[in-house]
Amino acid sequence: MQQIKWLWSIMDKKFHRKHIAALCISVITSIMLLINPTLTAAIVDQVIVAQNPDPLLPLLFTMLVFKLLREGLRYLMVITLEKCSQNTVYNLRVRLFTRLQHQDMRFFDRNRTGDLMTRLSADTDWCRHFLSYIDYVVVDSITMFLSTSVYLFFVNWKLALALVAVTPLLTIITKFYSGHVRPLFVEMRDKLSEMNAAAQENIAGNHVVKAFAREEREKEAFDERSRNFRDAHLRINKLWLTFYPFIEILAHAMTLITIFFGAYLIINDEMTAGALSIFVNLSWALSVPMRNMGNMLNDVQRFITSANKVMQVDMSRPAIRDKENAPEREKPKGKIEFRNVSFAYDKQEVLSDISFVAQPGQTIAVMGSTGSGKTTLIQLLARFYDVNQGQILVDDCDVKDWRLKDLRGGIGTAIQDVFLFSDTVEGNVAFGAQDLTFDEVRDFARRAAADDFVMKMPEGYDTIIGERGVGLSGGQRQRIALARALAVRPGILIMDDTTSAVDMETEQYIQQQLRELPYECTKLIIAQRISSVKDADQILILQNGRITERGTHEELLKQKGYYYETYCLQNGIEMEVEG
Repeated sequence: MQQIKWLWSIMDKKFHRKHIAALCISVITSIMLLINPTLTAAIVDQVIVAQNPDPLLPLLFTMLVFKLLREGLRYLMVITLEKCSQNTVYNLRVRLFTRLQHQDMRFFDRNRTGDLMTRLSADTDWCRHFLSYIDYVVVDSITMFLSTSVYLFFVNWKLALALVAVTPLLTIITKFYSGHVRPLFVEMRDKLSEMNAAAQENIAGNHVVKAFAREEREKEAFDERSRNFRDAHLRINKLWLTFYPFIEILAHAMTLITIFFGAYLIINDEMTAGALSIFVNLSWALSVPMRNMGNMLNDVQRFITSANKVMQVDMSRPAIRDKENAPEREKPKGKIEFRNVSFAYDKQEVLSDISFVAQPGQTIAVMGSTGSGKTTLIQLLARFYDVNQGQILVDDCDVKDWRLKDLRGGIGTAIQDVFLFSDTVEGNVAFGAQDLTFDEVRDFARRAAADDFVMKMPEGYDTIIGERGVGLSGGQRQRIALARALAVRPGILIMDDTTSAVDMETEQYIQQQLRELPYECTKLIIAQRISSVKDADQILILQNGRITERGTHEELLKQKGYYYETYCLQNGIEMEVEG
């Protein structure tokens, strides 16, 4: 089974032998179940029937010793299996998290956060459960059934044959049940994923829910998903309960066969009372695996379903990755060139024939209406996506020839939709440059106009910022994000509507600080405010994925196009209309 082989490869090699040894102990202790019924038979024949008490104490002492030995071995087995499973699930979670860290943007576009969290938690826990419980229960059941069957044939082949004759019926029932339950487990897993994804999305967007007073509607939507998961679970239980009575009937049939047929054999002097006691004591060893069969199949099917989901993440590889033997490069110096770049997302054209050049140290501004492709430009530059046509060059080298670490490590990005981590202010500013001193952190915060409000916080730069920056205003989050981008001393600084939530005075201060940075970098600014872009060396106007205007502030005003119209609207100037 490929799921087991995959899971085995994740376990550290030093635990392989321990796990195999634990399963061997499972086999040994299952066979040891035959000892006490044998000793019991000896007590019946040698003590009770023969009315001789002398062997009683030695036999009882021997039974006690084997019982204690078996329980000790079982304890060692369970502890060993638990250690092996915990090691494996630790390796698995680290491996999956690493895989997710290196996945490209399209992977996250296709997979919802809630579903990925389910794979990292519930699904991986079923992998652990298989190694710590399911596998040894299966080994126990198989060993118990086979060893007991063989032993009973030596004791009395006629009665053993009568008992084993029941098993073909069980095989037929099991196969039929397994074929019907597998798709139900896949359905239940999908319903669980939908429920978790809905819960995660609602919690993340809780402020929006409250703002629109949609609590009841969201509760109803979650209730529906929760009911779907419950119903999928109930369908599995209903199927199992449909088959369970047949399995119980077969198990009880073994007991009845043992009593009636065994009594018949004793009457005909074909079996001793002690031999019958062996069958009575061991009939459960044949019936228990039958009773457990359904639960084992359920657990195995859940493991297979969960393992398949986890394997999809583990075996997925990003489409965007380093070229083989890509050379290590220094931080980008800042030259950017787009050569006839076109890009489509899911066959929908976003950018078409984009060309421009930015020399090191220059400032390039991009303006355009919503949906014109401005943000896509910076995503292509950082190689979050690959172009469909054309080339993007950084320092005269195609971005596909850069190592992702070197390329992205030299690009500082501050976007409008700011994500801050649940960490201190200092930790967030120094996120991309962990070696910064406190004075350097504060200097970059000052350049981003963040130092004043940070120092007014209860613990200053040691203040813990809530998840996603809760408790901070939009402008404050943007300024911390800008400080974080500046702190990596990038060769290319990207600002995507970074100052949209700050006042004009603060914006002017930030622009002045950007002109006086202690290092040279090329700035790519995406903004809607004329005040944010008017001093740029080149301004690009994007409309419907194409550059329709380009030039300096004065040159674009003379063209009387989109830029001119925006300038007039933002400054309350009546537009001149030709004719």
